Amino acid sequence: MSKINIGRNVFTLTMPVTLLGSKVEGKVNFMTLAWVTRVNSNPPLFGVAINKVHHSSKGIMENKTFSINFPSEDLLIETDYCGLVSGRKTDKSDIFNVFYGELETAPMIKECAVSIECKLFDVVELPTNNLFIGEAVAAYSEEQYLTDNKLDIKKINPLILTMPDNNYWKVGDHAGNAWNAGKNFKQ
Repeated sequence: MSKINIGRNVFTLTMPVTLLGSKVEGKVNFMTLAWVTRVNSNPPLFGVAINKVHHSSKGIMENKTFSINFPSEDLLIETDYCGLVSGRKTDKSDIFNVFYGELETAPMIKECAVSIECKLFDVVELPTNNLFIGEAVAAYSEEQYLTDNKLDIKKINPLILTMPDNNYWKVGDHAGNAWNAGKNFKQ
């Protein structure tokens, strides 16, 4: 088999589907976001890439805070809706039950399995997007999503996005243990 060039509009094979929470001009807003990843160990920093024209970008710049909320599969319709409409024209503040942790301007979603409140650490301006880097102030979940006091991906049942085909997926079966499976490698 030979490799073929598939172009350059590629994405990581899977991306977690999240709901980014912010306050824009004092109003709670949520947007669907899959361009999110942990970018530093200590302090724990998360990067979220948001197109500069999105309403949420304004709220992050205004308050220097945001939240990252991980919905489970049962919130698919509400989550997708938050990506279809703009907070400029549609009030999304009553779609979910909102709560706050330490930061009063980082709204989080009670229905989500995991919520992380972040204070803005840095902004990297890119041609079309801003890469907002947020320091995790605290993370919130419930006992039902934990196994041995650790988040359990099967219990959370998160949504995964693939692009450019724009499809949502569920998590599959356990494939192996990280930093362990490779111990069986033999040359």
